[in-house]
Amino acid sequence: MPSEFTGKHVTVAGLGVSGVPAAKVLHGLGAHVTVVNDGDDERARTQAAELESLGVTVRLGDGDTLPEGTELIVTAPGWKPTKPLFTAAGQAGVPVWGDVELAWRLRGLDGRKAAPWLAVTGTNGKTTTVQMLASILKAAGLRTAAVGNIGVSLLDAVTGDTEYDVLAVELSSYQLHWAPSLRAHSAAVLNLAPDHLDWHGSMEAYAADKGRIYEGNRVACVYNVADKATEELVRAADVEEGCRAVGFTLGTPGPSQLGVVEGLLVDRAFVEDRQKNAQELAEVSDVNPPAPHNIANALAAAGLARAFGVSAAAVRDGLRAFTPDAHRIAHVADVDGVAYVDDSKATNTHATEASLAAYESIVWIAGGLAKGATFDELVVGAAKRLRGAVLIGADRALIREALARHAPEVPVVDLDRTDTGAMLQAVQEARRLARPGDTVLLAPACASMDMFTNYNQRGDAFAQAVRELGA
Repeated sequence: MPSEFTGKHVTVAGLGVSGVPAAKVLHGLGAHVTVVNDGDDERARTQAAELESLGVTVRLGDGDTLPEGTELIVTAPGWKPTKPLFTAAGQAGVPVWGDVELAWRLRGLDGRKAAPWLAVTGTNGKTTTVQMLASILKAAGLRTAAVGNIGVSLLDAVTGDTEYDVLAVELSSYQLHWAPSLRAHSAAVLNLAPDHLDWHGSMEAYAADKGRIYEGNRVACVYNVADKATEELVRAADVEEGCRAVGFTLGTPGPSQLGVVEGLLVDRAFVEDRQKNAQELAEVSDVNPPAPHNIANALAAAGLARAFGVSAAAVRDGLRAFTPDAHRIAHVADVDGVAYVDDSKATNTHATEASLAAYESIVWIAGGLAKGATFDELVVGAAKRLRGAVLIGADRALIREALARHAPEVPVVDLDRTDTGAMLQAVQEARRLARPGDTVLLAPACASMDMFTNYNQRGDAFAQAVRELGA
């Protein structure tokens, strides 16, 4: 039992996906664990009862007071740094870690070889890229798993019975904020756009937390050539001697880049004499779906895999084997020559911009909770592609006004209802506007909780409405 935790008084901040595993692991390592939680609902009480049966102390309904004697806090990633609990910890000199930091420090604790981490962050595309990366690593015969912000506990991965060769790790800006000692083998920042600014306080702070993923990288810092902010994060990072900056681009790659040439994904970073040579990795058609932003995800995943020494054949085989999660630019059906595509996961303007760029003529279904977003730039970029727009949800007026300013010729249907049945009407209105060869695209640019439980339910409602069209 490691002396670092034996007898130590540790406070775990927050129950849920990260808090419960953290409390169990720390208790098993001999720490005196107290869990504090803001909520006191039925789910929290059930989780508390389970932990208390193990000997863990749980305080529900008070997540702001620092328990007496606390020597370390391990926090759920979503808890804001401005919470009184953390202010009190700072005043008392108590360190605060996230569950990712705890997992990083526990690697190899039982004497097994610590699996290196290939880490991915970005405003959009993280989950898809990490899943692609895991598929590529598996195709190379490596023992791996996609873990982290993807919904699979990193703590379970590093303390469980399975021994891995390498982990594909999705990290959010929240998790990176609370992970000061993380040092990945290689890492990628896919893109940067304003998001979660209420949590971070500013775009600069958000970007800085994303940039933590590059700190201490050993082999490669993978960045997006089309997003200069990601390259700036590489330049600012303190990495190990010999670590390289590796770009990915949808254009022809230069030396130390991966890119696209005549329908092929090619590598000019991990080849001999990269000034003159390139290695074919896969065909664009091997990427599912082959939308531009998804090709970028594939190139980022390939870059990380190649940094770990994976062969070109494994990149190709892994991409071919990969199936994306539901509601990510998923083709639902063709009805009367019109394609219907579900990208309900496009919950912000940056993701929606990428989705709209994948099609030539679009009837756009959009709207929901804007989360403080503005839509002028999005509409300006997409105006020439829009056949029409159907707007739903609480903040649809913001999109309607942007369309009126920047695309006044585009017909707009404004559905003044926020019940879940509005999706069926929206699809019917979109069908009326569409012409053969068009794409009806659900890419809301907004969160879903005004009308639906989550983006999954919203996408399911769209798919069901499309199926009813073709019935």
